[in-house]
Amino acid sequence: MSAEQVSIEDLGRELGERIAETPEYERFEETRAAVQRDEEVQAAIDEFEQLRAEFMQARQTGQATNAELQRVQEAQDELHSMPVMSEYLDAQDELNETLEAINEAISEPLAVDFGGEAGGCCQD
Repeated sequence: MSAEQVSIEDLGRELGERIAETPEYERFEETRAAVQRDEEVQAAIDEFEQLRAEFMQARQTGQATNAELQRVQEAQDELHSMPVMSEYLDAQDELNETLEAINEAISEPLAVDFGGEAGGCCQD
């Protein structure tokens, strides 16, 4: 490994450490921990995941109904309306915006969007 590559990797680690110190990341971690500690939210997550899994299985066999889809959507809406979960989702959105801005700053001088979809050659 060349000295230049080591230096670039060190910059990457430093960037990761600096991101972890941002208010957006700190808020994300705090709200994620709050979601994990909240038994009511955890129960709602479990219910939503169970309903979604059942719906996906029914969909694969062609037996899914609109009523089942509606129930999954209602469970998701109920989950997202819980204050602890809502705070977490907001924090996640803010962190994603920050990470997208960082990606753009890194990609701009290279004329490459590393955060975009990977694709084959000859894409414009």
